[in-house]
Amino acid sequence: MEVSTHSPGFAAQFVAQVLDDALVHGCRVYGIAGLQGSGKSTLSAQVARLASTRGLRCVVLSIDDFYLGRRERQRLGRTVHPLCATRGPPGTHEVPLACDVLDALCVGRATRLPRFDKIDDKRLPPSRWPQARGADPGSGPGLVILEGWFLQVPAQTAAELTRPLNALERDEDRDGTWRHWCNEALGHDYPPLWRRLDRLLFLHGPGFEVVPDWRWQQEVTLQAVHPRRQTMTRPQVSRFVQFFERVSRHALHTLPGIAPWTVQLDASREIIQQRHSPASGEEARK
Repeated sequence: MEVSTHSPGFAAQFVAQVLDDALVHGCRVYGIAGLQGSGKSTLSAQVARLASTRGLRCVVLSIDDFYLGRRERQRLGRTVHPLCATRGPPGTHEVPLACDVLDALCVGRATRLPRFDKIDDKRLPPSRWPQARGADPGSGPGLVILEGWFLQVPAQTAAELTRPLNALERDEDRDGTWRHWCNEALGHDYPPLWRRLDRLLFLHGPGFEVVPDWRWQQEVTLQAVHPRRQTMTRPQVSRFVQFFERVSRHALHTLPGIAPWTVQLDASREIIQQRHSPASGEEARK
């Protein structure tokens, strides 16, 4: 899961609101979306801790836990496009595995939770995955939280893919093969996973322009936690976030109309506005 520098985290009152929102709406799987560094992991962990104090089991997963392994991505890099070898964008996750894990948790079946090592850029072997099971036979945990940066984001139109929007697309995806492949995956592969989300909260940052700094803060924190291992440099982070830019900007444009609850954040991740929408997420789950 992503490492967040949003510490000590969100206010206790807001955390309680999020948990209550999930419970009031009878959610088994609650989605928390937001761009890289927006505080999704921090908030998810806070909600899980609060749930525990109320005697409620809560399992937290990240879309990042389901990245394809390095070997599979390298195969895609050879057969589809070289940019497919880099983790992160739509098409680089094992969506059926994510669906299977959520389904198992929701019915109380013991299951292992995949984990991905971002420093080594590889999925950990299943023997190192933690195991979770429901609190009672035949019932899952009280709540499963799935957090991710592009949850329920719809595909773009072909016309929207025509022009490159950053140096990565301009120089390394000149004919648009990579971005069309990612967009096809977004529209075809991920909806079965999105349909498993009962409700969605969107942490809406001020714009994509803050993401390079937010993502760099995450990398600094990751390096501090693992001082003997080498994380990404600032130039590497600057390149890395370009892989996410197109879908991130599309998320900023579309998710406020999809998520029932949008929380506007400033560049310091302080909450400045909240908007509740009559949208139920049904359109995203169709």
